[in-house]
Amino acid sequence: MSRTTAHALTRAAAHEPTDGSAGSSSLTAPDGSTTFLTRVAEQRRGWIVRAVMAVLHAARSVRGAVAAAARWLAETVNPAGWLVLLLATAGLVAGWAFGWVEALVAGFASLALALMSVPFLFGARGYDVSVRLEHERVVAGDPLRGEILIRNVGARTALPGRLDLPVGPGLVELGVPLLRPGHEAARPLEIPALRRGVVTVGPPTAVRSDPVGLLRREHEWDERHEIFVHPRTAAVPATSAGLVRDLEGSPSRRLVDADMSFHAIREYVPGDARRQIHWKSTAKTGRLMVRQFEETRRSRLAVVLSVADGDYATDDEFELGVSAAASLAVQALRDGRDLDVVTGAEIPRVVQNRMRSIEVLRAGTPRGLLDGFSRLSALEHTMPLAEVCRLAVEASDTLSLAFVVCGSQTTPLRLRQAALGFSPATAVVAVVCDQKAHPRIQPLGELTVLTVGLLDDLTALLLRSAQSGAQTGAQSGARAGAEAMA
Repeated sequence: MSRTTAHALTRAAAHEPTDGSAGSSSLTAPDGSTTFLTRVAEQRRGWIVRAVMAVLHAARSVRGAVAAAARWLAETVNPAGWLVLLLATAGLVAGWAFGWVEALVAGFASLALALMSVPFLFGARGYDVSVRLEHERVVAGDPLRGEILIRNVGARTALPGRLDLPVGPGLVELGVPLLRPGHEAARPLEIPALRRGVVTVGPPTAVRSDPVGLLRREHEWDERHEIFVHPRTAAVPATSAGLVRDLEGSPSRRLVDADMSFHAIREYVPGDARRQIHWKSTAKTGRLMVRQFEETRRSRLAVVLSVADGDYATDDEFELGVSAAASLAVQALRDGRDLDVVTGAEIPRVVQNRMRSIEVLRAGTPRGLLDGFSRLSALEHTMPLAEVCRLAVEASDTLSLAFVVCGSQTTPLRLRQAALGFSPATAVVAVVCDQKAHPRIQPLGELTVLTVGLLDDLTALLLRSAQSGAQTGAQSGARAGAEAMA
């Protein structure tokens, strides 16, 4: 290339765009020929960047492969397997370095044992497992039965293995026989007595392991079942507490000027409604007389259960309290009563003295209500029983009857404080669960205290209380009739 052409190319290169765009620049020499200059520096930079990215990608792939292999080894090799691999490595190295024949034999034997354990891991994914349970709800203390169907969906015969089924904190182990392709096996399942709560059954897990226990491989399915273990309940008498029920509600002792339950006739006072004037009595007495009625209220019942851990001596005593509260609540629903089931809620410790909270179990059916009782547990940080009763009254101020269920650690003073949270028109009955005490009924001011040691004691004490209430009512009625005749 001549000096003139090189000078022209240099001037043209000085006027090329500076926007950083990649590609080639077209330069025209004075002799009419076109020369394409390649940006060699950018090409070299691009090649270096691509090489570095390729190296990083390969390193990332290697790191991922190493991590996957490490996870596989951690999940597959048991402690006995690691010991065998260590013996194999140490024996082979020592035998090769020092010429010890015994060490070489021990190393090869350990390596052969580890290799022979590998075929037992195959076939864990060739199963299709289905868990079938007879019921989704059981009563505490009753077993749960069902079956597990295991089907070989692979193209080869599956070796015998084991199936693990988690049941809450426990584990049920089932043996899987040799299955040919397309065949299935049904294994009966019986879960022993369960405690009250919500128990998760599953997921089933196929376990493959060699006879020595060096290697282990698991495959887990997604099938889970939620089992509601209801508290045990007793058949208690109707919780009418002496109230006469009608289609609109139950008459109370409060007298009003207009309602449905007629009480008496009194003399007219300014402000009474003229439609309540009783004209026949007015004609007989010569003065205006009006009707007087008993206020009719809906018969609403509340069951307040203490869930404070400090109110109960043992866990079994707390379970007795839950069963007693559930028995009263279920009977109220069967009687058609309006019902509120109130318990204390868990409160964080840092705001325990500044926060009030309760939990209300609402359900239209006994099954739904018992599902709520299954989720209850004793709480360490919650409100005192008296505060729970006050919030229960604030949530529903038309209560006619309230049952307060607590444990043996609740003192009579705390019981009276809890009863004071209700209105004077509400009949309050305390049910104290004490497994070491004899069943008894004792009055505590306006409060009636029932002490139960067993769940069946609640039925007997309520029957005795109802009979004594009926006798007292009959005596009062007879006395009132005699006074009226006199």
